[in-house]
Amino acid sequence: MVLQYKLKSETKWKDYPGKNKLKYSVNKYDFRLLNEKKTKILADKGTYDKVMKRFRQIEFFKHRK
Repeated sequence: MVLQYKLKSETKWKDYPGKNKLKYSVNKYDFRLLNEKKTKILADKGTYDKVMKRFRQIEFFKHRK
């Protein structure tokens, strides 16, 4: 899965480098989650917490027996 981000005022999405490499607080950004090939949106535009919650749900069910 690929996590992408953009400033709320921008239009172009970028791959997420990590929390410590962002210029501003995560509150000033929009996030989204894509599949590995970047063809399908798994979690649409939202806050960091909302998108990471969806990421954890997907990971949990992927590794469930």
